[in-house]
Amino acid sequence: MSQAEKPYVQWQDEQTPRKALWLSESNYAAPTHIVPVDDQTTADQAYRLACEGNSLLWRGDFHNALQLMQAMARRINRAEQRKLSKAAKSAKQLPAENTTPSVFHQQRQAQAQRARTLGRLLLELDAGYISGLRRAPDLSAACEAAFGVLDEPCLMSLRDLQGALGAAQWRQKGVPIAGLDLPIFPHYGVFAPTRHEYVSLMQDAPLPAKHDVAFDIGTGTGLLAIILAKRGVGQVVATDSNPRALTCAEDNFARVGLSEIQLQEADVFPTEQPLANFIVCNPPWLPAKPSSSLELAVYDHKSRMLRGFLQGVCAHLAPQGEVWLILSDLAEHLQLRTREQLLAWFVEAKLEVKYRLDTQPKHGRSQDSTDPLYAARSSEVTSLWCLTPA
Repeated sequence: MSQAEKPYVQWQDEQTPRKALWLSESNYAAPTHIVPVDDQTTADQAYRLACEGNSLLWRGDFHNALQLMQAMARRINRAEQRKLSKAAKSAKQLPAENTTPSVFHQQRQAQAQRARTLGRLLLELDAGYISGLRRAPDLSAACEAAFGVLDEPCLMSLRDLQGALGAAQWRQKGVPIAGLDLPIFPHYGVFAPTRHEYVSLMQDAPLPAKHDVAFDIGTGTGLLAIILAKRGVGQVVATDSNPRALTCAEDNFARVGLSEIQLQEADVFPTEQPLANFIVCNPPWLPAKPSSSLELAVYDHKSRMLRGFLQGVCAHLAPQGEVWLILSDLAEHLQLRTREQLLAWFVEAKLEVKYRLDTQPKHGRSQDSTDPLYAARSSEVTSLWCLTPA
């Protein structure tokens, strides 16, 4: 990106003109109205200013900024709860088939508004991601790993900075995977496999009689490709459209001594590869519009990725090959997609179901009876669909 293309922010700080590069992982527009805040600013004042659309540039103690964000989050939670309670009451007046999707979309809107509001608390960092705030930790390593080397001052949200710091911890400690005797190390901007009940499905599914070549489509951290390689698949080709995911997967492969797994940047299928004996895909599970790049791993707008995968998979499959599709039925319980639609897409793609393995959710939200979507979450089933050409 050239100097002219970089987004910069200009503002006045005690009558002194200031300018810094604008960094936003959420692709928010550069702020136009910046208000300085510090240790004397109350959470109520900060929350009101942020709700009015102001960006808050923090000038106090670093740890106090974290506490202020937590206090703002509590106020947002209370406001969200009031809106969701009102939505739940309104939903009782709707036909039963409209209730769940209404609450789901209300939650999505609340999450997006929450992110925008908390994203308005900003920090100014010098070149090399150096902070001049009191009690600020060393941010350089975490920020360089997340955003790259920077040789000029920048302005960024405290929320994005927290994401970089959290990712640095995950990258150091790893995420334990139930059913797999090794951790996975996510990188910043790559969806972490915090839900991994499908690991047992991948380990229990019988390998095709011929399994010398397999594709892992949308590999992310590389978890499924590692399982395939450890199960004895001779050649694994893993694809992803996110360069950060490819770097992350390569790191994880090297950590477990599986550097022979091939990686390729691709929207879906690899190019210039032999036909695969079987093709594995764990697509985004919910057909809704993502609001950030990280949400692309969860939300698939109008099921475009899923349908594109199904429509193209047979062209990359060897005779007698199999497709392993890892998919939750949460979208069905949320009434965002029907089972009939999914089965019809299989038929359109000239695929038929050979077998299906199921598992129940084990994550905390499926056990939280206070969640407005508890009925849907507690009924969720994650399946490995084994599909073959019809």
